[in-house]
Amino acid sequence: QVQVRESGGGSVQPGGSLRLSCEASGLVWSFYSVAWFRQVPGREREGVASIYTADNNSYYAASVKGRFTVSQDRANNKVYLQMDSLNFEDTAMYYCAIYSFKAGFIPRPQAIPYWGLGTQVTVSS
Repeated sequence: QVQVRESGGGSVQPGGSLRLSCEASGLVWSFYSVAWFRQVPGREREGVASIYTADNNSYYAASVKGRFTVSQDRANNKVYLQMDSLNFEDTAMYYCAIYSFKAGFIPRPQAIPYWGLGTQVTVSS
């Protein structure tokens, strides 16, 4: 059984940074893609970044490009989302999602089978 877990959320002031972590069990990490999504109440879940673990190919939404960085620790089956220059609009529940194909874009949530329960990121002054 695949289990996905996020950690690292919290509260931060505008301009600050946070690093989210995603770890999974029950799958062979090297042949999956990992994406980060975020969602605020009343809005659709938005894909912000993805990485293909076999070759580190990554993709970013325009809203976070240049501020967020996705990376992996293959030895420990972890993927990170480094979030810098955070602003109020980054406040959301952040989810880690895992899927078994490589894409040059972040897939629709409906196409992704494995999800964590989310970690809250709040940007406030």
